[in-house]
Amino acid sequence: MLIGITGRNAAGKTTIVELLMERGWVGCSCSDAIRSWLRDTGQEINRENLTQGGRTLRSEGGPGILAERLLNQIDPNIPTVIDSIRTPDEVKALRARDDFQLIEVVASKDLRWERMQTRGRVGDPTDYEGFLAQEEAEAVAENSAGQALDATAALADVLIVNGTGMDDLNKAIDVLIESLHI
Repeated sequence: MLIGITGRNAAGKTTIVELLMERGWVGCSCSDAIRSWLRDTGQEINRENLTQGGRTLRSEGGPGILAERLLNQIDPNIPTVIDSIRTPDEVKALRARDDFQLIEVVASKDLRWERMQTRGRVGDPTDYEGFLAQEEAEAVAENSAGQALDATAALADVLIVNGTGMDDLNKAIDVLIESLHI
């Protein structure tokens, strides 16, 4: 089984990946391909370089390149979850596997802003206006090299609402796994 996770910043994508990994899944991210490229080109790994690096790789290798690179590394016999699916072309590439399911995770804008402030991840906006600008920039791509979270979310097979705490999120993951008949 192959699951991809999409959603807005601080919606809980990485948390869902971690919960699946606790249940025996292998976890990876489309951003892993970008991180590898950044290391190879001697660039610092930060949010700005990850965003620009993703654009560069998509421009040079095609819009589904990040997912394509991951597919070449994933063992199809091991349940795997991929974090940070950000474009419809990544979804298209992953749908080459007939066992692929795309999960969209959502949380309210206010809750996501609160989580972002609490986690203090390098590259996260430090003011609400910056948060809103980042949201807008990632929602719709200007071209096939950019992020298109709205269009990607529209392709989701399953929706998980992550706004009521870890107990409910754990239950949602258990229901998800049961529904996939794994």
